[in-house]
Amino acid sequence: MEFFYLNTLTIIAIIVLAILLVMFLTPVVFLMYVYRLDRKQEQHSILKNFPLLARARYFLEHIGPELRQYIMDGDNDGKPFTRLDFQTIVKSGKYLKTVIGFGSKRDFDQAGYYIKNTLIPKQMNELRVDNTEKIQTKMYIEKDYLFSRTDIPTEDTIDKWLLADEDAVVVGPNCKRPFVVKGQIGMGGMSYGALGDHAISALSQGLGMAGGTWMNTGEGGLSEYHLSGGVDIMMQIGPGLNGVRELDGTFSWEKLKEQSLIPQVKAFELKLGQGAKIRGGHLDGKKVTPKIAQTRGVEPWKTINSPNRFKEFHDIPSMLDFVDQIKQHTGKPVGIKIVIGDHSDMEELANQMLDRAKYPDFITVDGGEGGTGATYREMADSVGLPLRAALQIVDRTLITYGLRDKIKIIASGKLFSADRIAIALGMGADLINIARAFMITVGCIGTEKCHTGECPVGVATTDPNLQKALVVEEKKYRVLNYLVTLRQGLYALSAATGLDTPTQYSQEHIVYKTSDDQVVNLRTLNQAAKREQDPPIER
Repeated sequence: MEFFYLNTLTIIAIIVLAILLVMFLTPVVFLMYVYRLDRKQEQHSILKNFPLLARARYFLEHIGPELRQYIMDGDNDGKPFTRLDFQTIVKSGKYLKTVIGFGSKRDFDQAGYYIKNTLIPKQMNELRVDNTEKIQTKMYIEKDYLFSRTDIPTEDTIDKWLLADEDAVVVGPNCKRPFVVKGQIGMGGMSYGALGDHAISALSQGLGMAGGTWMNTGEGGLSEYHLSGGVDIMMQIGPGLNGVRELDGTFSWEKLKEQSLIPQVKAFELKLGQGAKIRGGHLDGKKVTPKIAQTRGVEPWKTINSPNRFKEFHDIPSMLDFVDQIKQHTGKPVGIKIVIGDHSDMEELANQMLDRAKYPDFITVDGGEGGTGATYREMADSVGLPLRAALQIVDRTLITYGLRDKIKIIASGKLFSADRIAIALGMGADLINIARAFMITVGCIGTEKCHTGECPVGVATTDPNLQKALVVEEKKYRVLNYLVTLRQGLYALSAATGLDTPTQYSQEHIVYKTSDDQVVNLRTLNQAAKREQDPPIER
């Protein structure tokens, strides 16, 4: 019995030793294999000289963006959106508030634009606003603990903060069917395909609940998901003619007519350029599902590279003719989306509009800082002026040529907060487009993988598995809350400025403070800039 017991112990000991030996030798053998592999490879210099150790560098490079975003970056660091920018947008959508404590984190020593307050502000009940219609929303009450956060869901009834009827913005007043909008903030162009159907649906439904707004389809055509929320639609037409093309790529007037007969479609926009890219749109083949292909009028699973410009016109006069044709064919307002290089291009456009007595109903001015699903870095960094410079050129030129009262201006380019919007309105904008901030409301965390189709939160992807992360029924309320919070903030700023309504913002209400603390009114700056430009031709 004792012998059997000793044999059993011996066997167990041998097994344990064998397991330990395998556990030790396996990683050693594996590391020796990788070491030899690194030494023999010829592609990476540092890996050849420092086998194994250099792999740690690749690992740190891979997780570097996350380390910077969540640990290393300060509140005002990070591009294109800082941590503070993200928090502002997320908290507006999730908690229906933008209240902060202790003070601003803006660097007041730097040069920048400011909103001019009045000594006698308006009371909130003195503002000209339409809050007759209330809306039921869902939000969260935030409870932060040391190692956890508990968000308590709750329901609330909120005001819509719409413009009064007399302040409603009318786009294309001379069209058969003008577009009347009772809010100054809408969604900029984001295509179905660049975003998945869950994201488009959540955005459409949230905007639809808010009312007084619009949804720009982007150049990917009009889908059932854009229409799902009942929101007003601004259909964008790019050089690829998605949604209004035949299979051979030619423009289809019949399909354009079909789109124009949809009651939700209120206006059309020809995309001549985009701030982040002066080139045709790009959509990777793996994102082109059969449904996206059907919406766009292309073949599924094939990469789409739209032309850099429309084949239907070749210069400004023929472009204006094409705009006029679409306007006559649809009876609805037609605008153009442009990027400004300098004042000379805008003056040439104004000259041609004056000569031909043809002009778009609106001009969307997209700043170089604007976003995109896919572009080249050199183009995003260095082509096209940022919004504030471009917007003032467009406004000033239209005034100089006597066209300003005929054309509405829509501004886009990182206008994600009420103060940025108020400054843009003072610089000449009538309406505001927001895109990436709305993406953030439905879950975007800024991983910059939009062009890959591998968005981990299900926003910029058509992968059905990844899209499961985006719950439409939850995210639509964040869209609603964010938009309403912006409107309310805009009215609060109007009260501080002494205005009855945000539509009254002008150059008089914006000042520029230099780095040496000199203060100049925006109107004075524009008058000086106007004198530097060549005067228009007398007519």
